[in-house]
Amino acid sequence: MNSKLIITAALTGAEVTREQQPALPITPDEIADAAAECALKGAAIVHVHGRLADGSSTQDKEIYRQIIEKTRERCNVIVQVSTGGAVGMTPQERLAPVTLRPEMATLSMGTVNFGGDVFMNHPADMEVFAAAMTEYGVKPEFEIFDSGMLTTTLRWLKKGIVQGPLHFDFVLGIPGGMAGTPEALMYLRSQLPPDSSWTVAGIGAAQLPLATLAMVLGGHVRVGFEDNIYFRKGELARSNAQLVERIALIAQQLDRPVATPDEARAMLGIKR
Repeated sequence: MNSKLIITAALTGAEVTREQQPALPITPDEIADAAAECALKGAAIVHVHGRLADGSSTQDKEIYRQIIEKTRERCNVIVQVSTGGAVGMTPQERLAPVTLRPEMATLSMGTVNFGGDVFMNHPADMEVFAAAMTEYGVKPEFEIFDSGMLTTTLRWLKKGIVQGPLHFDFVLGIPGGMAGTPEALMYLRSQLPPDSSWTVAGIGAAQLPLATLAMVLGGHVRVGFEDNIYFRKGELARSNAQLVERIALIAQQLDRPVATPDEARAMLGIKR
């Protein structure tokens, strides 16, 4: 439990609106500014989604190029692009940012009910995503919304579709996916392959308790407006950085030193 803690800040997401969270960063400059603020508070990774000027979601390659370049101008944080995009986007749209050769990208490992929608991930498309990440030298973070997705990833590892060590993100509490409970997290953790690393993204009220549990268990933590817009019940967070800062403070009390971006790169096997 002595390994350093990697904090990921999921800055914007695809669904949250300015009406829900007035501090939501939308433009590339706003996202890059938020990334720099989070880096100062202890984030090693920022998970980014593109938005158009009107706030709608986009996987436009040029928007992502601006986000990556502007973030790199401001700080040394690892930029992790989303290939989830938004519900209804084509696989080709979703994959576009990977061609920019970012350091990391998410790879969702199955189809899941997503509130009133369905987040589609056909097995053949998932393999295309994995191959593209290998081709462009991008470290995948395997997104797990349900236990069957972890089983699929283990099958891929056995078949040689992906190579270890693997890094996972357990996204818990999505309506339609696995519950945001300690029991769900403990089960997923028990199924991990050797030498893998993992982080947890608790949705809404699950964010803080699951983050704290992950720190105790030696895992890593994702916080931010994509997953939770509140600092505490009924109180909107002032910024993504406020959520990162709280995790860093708890980590200090738990004797989990927070990893710098370069330390996170070494831990995850990322070469710039």
